[in-house]
Amino acid sequence: MTNTEKQDTPAIELDNVSIRFISPDGRATVALRDFSMQVRHGEFIAVVGPTGCGKSTTLGLITGLIRPTLGTVKVMGKVVQDTDPRIGFVFQTDAVFPWRRVIDNVAAGPLFRGMERREALELAQSWLARVGLDKFGQHYPHQLSGGMRKRVALAQTFINKPEILLMDEPFSALDVQTRALMQGELLNLWSEPSGSVVFVTHDLEEAIALADRVLVLTARPATLKRVYDVDLPRPRVMEEVRYQPQFIELSRQIWSDLREEVHIG
Repeated sequence: MTNTEKQDTPAIELDNVSIRFISPDGRATVALRDFSMQVRHGEFIAVVGPTGCGKSTTLGLITGLIRPTLGTVKVMGKVVQDTDPRIGFVFQTDAVFPWRRVIDNVAAGPLFRGMERREALELAQSWLARVGLDKFGQHYPHQLSGGMRKRVALAQTFINKPEILLMDEPFSALDVQTRALMQGELLNLWSEPSGSVVFVTHDLEEAIALADRVLVLTARPATLKRVYDVDLPRPRVMEEVRYQPQFIELSRQIWSDLREEVHIG
């Protein structure tokens, strides 16, 4: 595939996907129905919707951990068959090895991919410096604050240079001030390699402040209700963007859509 063809092909494509889960007692639950979405190369997408509507399920489909009952899921133009090393994932909870030092946690990905240990540790130290933790490499995760552990998670992910980054409410457990700092940190890191991001959140302000487009899902069984383009210039300063008139109006419009689905749910 040429570079032009690659850019013309969506990084992620879900086409008329439906998901049905069967419970142990034999009852069927439909999580997604006729759901379609596309994510372009280098695009930051935020996904919002009522609790339990299937937002996290969309991430599972992209990773290949969940298979669609109907429809197709493609990554880089190919149908998803298995997990893809080009995809990075940041979870809501800390995905660190508690018995390993911070620097060893960050170096784990490159080591798993076959990098020589000395080189992997040097690369990990450089990434710790980029997220402001260069003096904490010898600490263990339990010795860090929640915000610091989330910085470790970002370093863990970005060190592997993912072409696609999936994030499932990664900052929801943080206090307001730390959350704003981490949102800014994410934008700074994302702007360098410019991979594609799918960011699941319940926070409308977070979705608008971070994303190029916001996808609003309906109540379960979820489908795509509406897509909003976020016409706010980049780079964005998280402490300032929320006060712009365009931001406030967009927040009002999206909440109006989302409120209907919350009441249905």
